[in-house]
Amino acid sequence: MYIAASRTSDLAAGTHPKPALKRVSANVVALGMVSLVTDVSSEMVTAVLPLYLVLGLGLNPLQFGLLDGLYAGATALVRVLGGHLADRWRRLKAVAGFGYGLSAVCKLGLVAAGSSVPAIGVVLAADRTGKGVRTAPRDALISLSSEPGTLGRSFGVHRALDTVGAFLGPLVAMAVLALSLGSYTSVFFTSFCIAAIAVLVLALFVRDRPGTVDHAAVSMRAATGLLRDADFRRVTLWAALLGLVTIGDSFVYLVLQRRWDIAATYFPLLPLGTAGVYLLLAVPLGKLADRIGRWPVFLGGHAALGLALVLLCGPAALLFAVVALGLHGVFYAATDGVLMAAAGPLIPRDLRATGLAVVQTGQAGARMLSSVLFGLAWTFWDLRPAVLVAAGCLVAVVLAAAVAKPVRP
Repeated sequence: MYIAASRTSDLAAGTHPKPALKRVSANVVALGMVSLVTDVSSEMVTAVLPLYLVLGLGLNPLQFGLLDGLYAGATALVRVLGGHLADRWRRLKAVAGFGYGLSAVCKLGLVAAGSSVPAIGVVLAADRTGKGVRTAPRDALISLSSEPGTLGRSFGVHRALDTVGAFLGPLVAMAVLALSLGSYTSVFFTSFCIAAIAVLVLALFVRDRPGTVDHAAVSMRAATGLLRDADFRRVTLWAALLGLVTIGDSFVYLVLQRRWDIAATYFPLLPLGTAGVYLLLAVPLGKLADRIGRWPVFLGGHAALGLALVLLCGPAALLFAVVALGLHGVFYAATDGVLMAAAGPLIPRDLRATGLAVVQTGQAGARMLSSVLFGLAWTFWDLRPAVLVAAGCLVAVVLAAAVAKPVRP
């Protein structure tokens, strides 16, 4: 995969265009490989979990919404703590490694939980706690390992590698299900083994960015003071508000399964449509964000999701399902790493992990509430009205955020 700088600038410099992976630091690539292997593991579980809970254990949309909200929102409780400790101790890699390790162990917890819904809920909360602990230190390492003008490219490369894992995960899950004659336990155990490999890759190949520690600069008082900065506060609030009107992935796939009557055997393939487009566009959209502005690209991704939701309510034609999945991939390619690239320059280096965690916490908490609200809407209004209301709310917030322009060009 290549990110071409402008041909004119390359010729003027007397150089040839270089592959994208050679335009970012080795640390970013190493972190991308860790995320690739981790996502193979996590997406194996994500691909089968909705069917396991809804069709296998008989949960209704509201119950699934509560579990999905817990899955998304458990990270909100620990992101700031994990980011602050990583900054305070100047051990970004160690804190991230703890998070990766906890999530790996939780795959074995799913095996132990069996068909107990409360136990599954506890394990999912612990798994997302691991994700919450690791995400901000990891993104801080990416930010601190990159030049300010190439943050969009660096996060794009990382997310592209991450998405290779997201693409492979459902395929591995399907293969394990086929070989084990439909055993979900086999999927969970295989997922644990792969997650353990990711922790090993992190330990061997990722370099920390210790530097010198100014403990006064990374005190909790200094961390809470981040929100006094108007630019950072606006980005955090608008990111949370957009998260509140965003439908979770599992619901998107369940809507597709219900409306197009997709067989359970093929359900794990649905995330591949999202992952494939995400993989193709993560780097180009990251570069575009560096060039034209990160906030317009971020909002454009949410507009793509709004259009996808409208298509999900359209005629039950295969083309509509394919385009909706593609737009879902555009949403992630234009938002996930781009938001971190937009927020990073607004945060002092000593508080980079803490500040990114604050943004992620607001977004994760909002998405937790969004999952519960959408589950309620689906339960009481039925599928299509719930999706149309969600699409309308999303479009309204995107338009308001475009007018507000919280990030300066």
